[in-house]
Amino acid sequence: MRDTARELHDAGLCVLPVKADGSKSPDVRSWTQYKTVRSTPEEHDRWFGDGRRTGIGAVMGNISGGIELIEFEGRAIEEGLLDEVTELAVNSGLGDLWQAVTTGWADQSPSGGVHFKVIVDGRPAGGNTKLARRLAREDEYTDEERQRLREKPKSKIIRVLIETRGEGGFVVIAPSHGRTHPSGKPYVRLSGGPSTMPVVGPEDLDAVYALCRAVDAMPQEEKAKTAPRPKRPLPEGAIRPGDDFENKVDWPAIIGDDFDPLFTRGSTTYWRRKGKERGISATTGYAKDRDRLYVFTTSTVFEAEVPYDKFAAYTLLTQGSTSATAFKQAAAELRRQHYGADAPTRRLTLVPSQAGPFTDGSSALDPEDAEGAGVRPGLLVAGERPTLDITNEADALDGILDVMAAEQLPGLYKRSSGPCWVYEDDQGNPLVKQLGTDNLRAYLAEYVLTYAVVPDPLTQGMKEVRELVMPKTCGTILGRRDWPLLPLRGIITAPVVRPDSTIVQALGYDRATGLYMHPRVPLRRLQAEVTEESVERAKKVILGQMLADFPFVADSDRAQYLGALLSPIIRHYIPGPTPLLVITSTSQGSGKTLLMDAFGYIYGLAVTQWPENDAEMRKAVTAKLWDCGDPVIAMDNLPNGHVIRSPILSSLATSATWSDRLLGSTSSVSIPNDRLWVLTGNNLSTGGDNARRTLWVRLDPNCPNPDQRDDFTVGDLRQWLDENASTVVAALVTMVRGWLADGAKTVTTRMGDYSRWASTVAGILAYLDVPGWLANRDTATATMDDETQEWAAFLTAWYSTPELNGRTVTTKELLGLRDFVPRLHNGDLPSTKQLGHWLKARQGRYFEDLKISLVYDTHRKQNLWRVEKYEAGR
Repeated sequence: MRDTARELHDAGLCVLPVKADGSKSPDVRSWTQYKTVRSTPEEHDRWFGDGRRTGIGAVMGNISGGIELIEFEGRAIEEGLLDEVTELAVNSGLGDLWQAVTTGWADQSPSGGVHFKVIVDGRPAGGNTKLARRLAREDEYTDEERQRLREKPKSKIIRVLIETRGEGGFVVIAPSHGRTHPSGKPYVRLSGGPSTMPVVGPEDLDAVYALCRAVDAMPQEEKAKTAPRPKRPLPEGAIRPGDDFENKVDWPAIIGDDFDPLFTRGSTTYWRRKGKERGISATTGYAKDRDRLYVFTTSTVFEAEVPYDKFAAYTLLTQGSTSATAFKQAAAELRRQHYGADAPTRRLTLVPSQAGPFTDGSSALDPEDAEGAGVRPGLLVAGERPTLDITNEADALDGILDVMAAEQLPGLYKRSSGPCWVYEDDQGNPLVKQLGTDNLRAYLAEYVLTYAVVPDPLTQGMKEVRELVMPKTCGTILGRRDWPLLPLRGIITAPVVRPDSTIVQALGYDRATGLYMHPRVPLRRLQAEVTEESVERAKKVILGQMLADFPFVADSDRAQYLGALLSPIIRHYIPGPTPLLVITSTSQGSGKTLLMDAFGYIYGLAVTQWPENDAEMRKAVTAKLWDCGDPVIAMDNLPNGHVIRSPILSSLATSATWSDRLLGSTSSVSIPNDRLWVLTGNNLSTGGDNARRTLWVRLDPNCPNPDQRDDFTVGDLRQWLDENASTVVAALVTMVRGWLADGAKTVTTRMGDYSRWASTVAGILAYLDVPGWLANRDTATATMDDETQEWAAFLTAWYSTPELNGRTVTTKELLGLRDFVPRLHNGDLPSTKQLGHWLKARQGRYFEDLKISLVYDTHRKQNLWRVEKYEAGR
């Protein structure tokens, strides 16, 4: 052992002892250091000097001079793979190179395997790689493998035949013996030694590895990018151009310009890339299930070690890619070359039974059907296309309604104004299409086989001919008061809580709620149970990462934003409206638009401009509610310092249902107002009734140029949200599910029309230990409501004036407080009549602790006014 250690060390190898337990691993406490630092003769003396060691090995790779080992397992030798690779080497012009590799330094293991070692010159040694494998035979299964197959019958049990050991690998070397190997048998040096190892360049080594890969027996699956999409069944007699091409054309006609055939062994033909003088570059006919091209080299347009059938290879060479579009273009080109065949044309004598995948209905307007289009998740799939005789219009009406009632029209739903379908826009946002006459007619043409019975002049009898539903019939159906279709009550883009506390998480239509799940981002599978650890991870994602660096003014602002962020998930759990979410900041670049955009990354966001007046406001609200499926609608970048004073917004924020006349129509519609409405701007405030219908989120970066900040926890939040939106959705849903599992406790919170919503959110935030919910409500109302501030100042001045306090006064006398009287929009003082109207509209209302009382003077027949201070306990 000591002499062998000296021989290996002198040849530049890193030598280590081997454990005498059959594990074939280094017998040192840790051999990590020896991957970068060679062992020393002093260590060799300590390890092998006493003659007790029976095993010696070497670290492969660059620490040993760039050595890589090619190992033929014992089963590979028994099955003749070494002879097969040798034959391939000779036939491909690599005989001399292969002889140098196999005779330079070869050891035989006790199991019968053979180790060939080479020095790599011109590049660093590679890692450990499996070059050839096969599926294990049943008689080779271990007890553990049999148990695995019982648990997972589709598991693949693999046996490695040829592999390499390179950088980071360790190899036992002859003359190791004794208990070094489990069999107790010795390792034997067959030829050469460390001083006779061949030095092989990268190209030659790759050629040797290609020889070994050529005998790989593992079935390779085609990748999606090198195979057409799953094919739909064709009518009897029809042949696809690609399939016809596959059956008629041989490989030389396809790849003859890029490869030369070398020889054929059995059913396998070996090819060499043009311009290459020796070696094997590819094989065809090796796979048992289908004749495929398998390329070993990376120097061609084909992806290495990926199987291509003939159609895929033709597509790549003629179209430059194997995308779905390229496959369609290649198929079209082959059809022009007369490959493929259409099904025999038959006259319609009987209505045929047709089946197949259905889309969401929007494809009814676009007859082009891409090959391999799949079924949309969650959509109804009818097993058989319904047939309908529409010879008589009355029967046609009844028949269409019967088909609707039988739920044979996939993806078709109803709203208060008629049938509709759900579809995507170019950005993937869900939209609702209310059907007109043409839409319904196109839809029925796609999903119902309609025909009419007409006289046949040839037979003097009757025959069935294909006929579309008449437009007036479609118009009559749309003119009904109701339709036997599933009701569409809204679109959701993330899991939501049903009123019974269960979760909607399946894609598509949910019968229990009438909601249609169309996720903005891929949804993660929810665990059966929510643990404290998962809730804590969810809090870390939302509070510790996503919201960590926003300059919220107070904890209440962060809590109120989190409450709004959770609202789309609990929106259908709590009936009734939600307040307006107003995100305001002291300056530009504070992050308010980013907070708004976060809703878009997570749920989907519809943005509309701030309207010029209330009439335009009503139109904008109706348009978004009517066809937009996003659960959050925003009005971004209100004018700086704007006072939000809109009766339309006040009505919107308190209405569970929105009613209005559609633009360009005389019909009125009622639409569920199930959205979260968001407004953003700098230094915003409210006026009128909007103050108590607002949820404030305030930002104050308290620094110049806040948009120049760059020390954020997650870096670019937009990029982080784009990459982690699915995680954020899962975290938010986990928070709500944890609260539900904990008993769904609420915290009674008074907020007018929003009390139930506010109490529910308060309960969730209390469960999450997030402080501050609505803690700033009174302060925000006082400081951010211009009208409240203005009238509070006026009443304070009135109460503080001895001549006016304690008695009833006229509006004329009150105008004497000209520095405090509320002003008109143009800044002028109101007239006595205008001030009287204002006072009457606010009588009995407290502004801070002062209120206005009306006293009617029966003698002078006029209203007089008194200011009164609230007295606790009165």
